[in-house]
Amino acid sequence: MADKKIIAVVGATGAQGGGLARAILADENSPFAVRALTRNANSEKAQALAALGAEVVQADIDDAASLTAAFQGAYGAFCVTAFWEHFSPEKELQQAKNMADAAEAAGLQHVVWSTLEDTRTWVSLDDDRMPTLMEKYKVPHFDAKGEANAFFENSNVPATLLYTSFYWDNMIFFGMNPKPGDDGVLNFVLPMGEAKLPGIGAADIGKCAYGIFKNPSEFAGKSVGIAGEHLSGAEMASTMSEALGQEVRHVNVPFDVYRDFGFPGADDLGNMFQFKHDFEDEFRSPRSVEFSRTLNPDLQSFSDWMKENGKRIPLE
Repeated sequence: MADKKIIAVVGATGAQGGGLARAILADENSPFAVRALTRNANSEKAQALAALGAEVVQADIDDAASLTAAFQGAYGAFCVTAFWEHFSPEKELQQAKNMADAAEAAGLQHVVWSTLEDTRTWVSLDDDRMPTLMEKYKVPHFDAKGEANAFFENSNVPATLLYTSFYWDNMIFFGMNPKPGDDGVLNFVLPMGEAKLPGIGAADIGKCAYGIFKNPSEFAGKSVGIAGEHLSGAEMASTMSEALGQEVRHVNVPFDVYRDFGFPGADDLGNMFQFKHDFEDEFRSPRSVEFSRTLNPDLQSFSDWMKENGKRIPLE
């Protein structure tokens, strides 16, 4: 362990960070050791990582000093934010700045920043194709990450901007699971018409990040997009039908209807799906499945992911 380079993993008990931590820990020949950063070092998930060989360190991305201390002595860091915990773009921007500043203060050699597009590059605030939210965003959970890219790009620490895709895991944890319609048939609501949606298993994001860390000369200072498969709503529903052994139908609703569903963040997600639909080529083209597989040879297709995770999807 002593001769291995330390990767400090922000959000190590979460989906993306957990995927990276476990990918490193599962590789007996890994050149890296894991320093798992978490707000609660005594949590069940943190202790599970410790049992696998991770060094667990308590740190909070709202506390720049705790981050700097946690990054000390590390080679690199995986940086990610969790917008849906607080729904605040401003908080997310500050958290990203804290991580970029701490990486520089600790003298890290490589950072991977999990990010998304700033949709305002394509849809200005005065563009009425979709409503402006919180006065200065179109898709808040995208735009803040995209805006925060500058903190990493302007840092003295070489950074890779990792553009992620729709988590298929959202159907397990985020309420996007198929739900029975009035006739009992499962409805999968995805307001994207026939446009294809790049998607990926959350664990595969971490495995792709591992591939990036293993090739710093190729990826430091670059932007990288990843996906496991690009599928339409109808194609996803067909795959779910086969895996679940019962009919799942794709239900396409207008973006305005989705925005008015009323759950927290519905307007944000409605705008997100509209952005992915209206700018399908621009969103899909950076997210090559073939390239993603070079980073992560075990990359799952949606069918693979459904076979492994289908039973975890709530169907009520």
